[in-house]
Amino acid sequence: MSLLDWVVLGITLLSIVIYGIWKSSGSKNLDHYFLGDQSLPWYHVGLSVMATQASAITFLSAPGQAFSDGMRFVQFYFGLPLAMIVLCITFVPIFHRLKVYTAYEYLEQRFDLKTRAFTSFLFLIQRGLSTGISIYAPAIILSTILQIDTVYTTLFTGGLVIVYTVYGGTKAVSYTQLLQMSIIFSGLFVAGIVVVMLLPDNVGMNKALHIAGSMDRMNVIDWNFDWNNRYTVWTGLLGGFFLQLSYFGTDQSQVGRYLTAESINQSRLGLIMNAVIKIPMQFLILLIGVLVFAFYQYNQPPLFFNSYEVKQISNSAYKGEYKQLDERYQTEFEQRKRYATLLADDSHNADLRAQVKKSNLAMEDIKQEATALMKKNNKEADTNDSNYVFLTFVTQYLPKGLVGLLIAIIFLASMGSIASAFNSLASTTSVDIYKRLINPGASDKNYLRFSRLSTVGWGIISIGMALYAGKMGNLIEAVNILGSLFYGTILGIFVVAFYVKSVKGNAVFIAALLAELIVCLAFYYEVMAYLWLNVLGCVLVVAFGLIAEALLPKQSPRIEG
Repeated sequence: MSLLDWVVLGITLLSIVIYGIWKSSGSKNLDHYFLGDQSLPWYHVGLSVMATQASAITFLSAPGQAFSDGMRFVQFYFGLPLAMIVLCITFVPIFHRLKVYTAYEYLEQRFDLKTRAFTSFLFLIQRGLSTGISIYAPAIILSTILQIDTVYTTLFTGGLVIVYTVYGGTKAVSYTQLLQMSIIFSGLFVAGIVVVMLLPDNVGMNKALHIAGSMDRMNVIDWNFDWNNRYTVWTGLLGGFFLQLSYFGTDQSQVGRYLTAESINQSRLGLIMNAVIKIPMQFLILLIGVLVFAFYQYNQPPLFFNSYEVKQISNSAYKGEYKQLDERYQTEFEQRKRYATLLADDSHNADLRAQVKKSNLAMEDIKQEATALMKKNNKEADTNDSNYVFLTFVTQYLPKGLVGLLIAIIFLASMGSIASAFNSLASTTSVDIYKRLINPGASDKNYLRFSRLSTVGWGIISIGMALYAGKMGNLIEAVNILGSLFYGTILGIFVVAFYVKSVKGNAVFIAALLAELIVCLAFYYEVMAYLWLNVLGCVLVVAFGLIAEALLPKQSPRIEG
């Protein structure tokens, strides 16, 4: 990066941290620290909800996902609008009416303490691990730019977010997210325009999309029903609906965002805003990845996009073999470029399309040989480079200044989602564990001090997880797979709480334990695509809960929500 890029990056990041701390003005009690005094308007809530979900993984890995697998990932979000409607009708008014800090407080009133504690425990595991993946994404950026190990960049990234989350709490998070999303939308728009401008003169956007489509990258809709296909209309509408409903309705990192709204209607409007904007935004991010794929049909791509791993193999005893593979790769690219250039002027020519596909497959085979060589040199090598595709494009081809801005955008997205996660982990640990189980009746000052300490503690745990995230493949898939292992069971508990009034605490607790065990076994034995695990977990909790309630001795009634 140029000096100008570094200046833009540094000023943007520093401004965000200072702005968040200044606007939050410190926190004096739990209401301010976790709920921001419930004073935020709907558009602020909406952007904060979007920023919490749109981490650096979204802007770093989603283009890489489209580059390697096409547009079909957008179907993952098809169930989101339906989930937002259900949330607005059911979850939001109950949480606001009960004036809770966390979603799990309600479960003790409806069921019992052990159900609340178990659900909190599932959330803490899932969110703690997922946050580690979120930290790893921006660490990749610094590692690529500075050519240093991700261990050091992971420590820096995690530490930076801990600082302003500990100081300001949820209001610092929300204010920084408002500014972050404004910059992010602008930067993505500019990035899309620049990608199109960098295409060859005879290849505009329409031709680029035709060429990408001829290589199966414009596969937006898939109507086939297949249990093992991760991304179809049905996995998105059904599996995605359950995943999004659980994420936005029971994950404290999101519940904590819309509980900061000044009223129920403001929370609802913020969620509806997310429902309207999220799918088009994700479509455009994936489209940028497809355009980058078209760009590399005419411009030499690296044999491997992770420059750190390339540097390691280039300095090893296998450097000669890698160089030969690189030369073969360049030769095959020149052949593909020749056919792709002809295809741009005759996009319906089946023979040319077949030749381009053949060259693509040949280049993929060479790449497989290269990754096998990397593994031979270092068993711990990260051989999935899809997370580095967009970053490589940005750093090598975008104008000076804009490189720094786009990298700042990816950092900002990450900081927003990580800060929300830290805040939600701290609130759940403080309210559902410490305040309820360990030290009830203490002062607000005591709880606030513990909340800050737990934020630091979860930050350290998440950073530890981030050090292993490189072994999990494409990050945007990894974080959703991890969520699917827990979200179905958590959602099932809340569905029973809201809609199945006959089921009491002991029954739902047993049902949740059995459901989580079966979900983990189904994942381990690859019984179905991961999105269906959300449906499975939820349905099993409801079914087992009804069965257990019929078999167990009757409990005395609890408070209903």
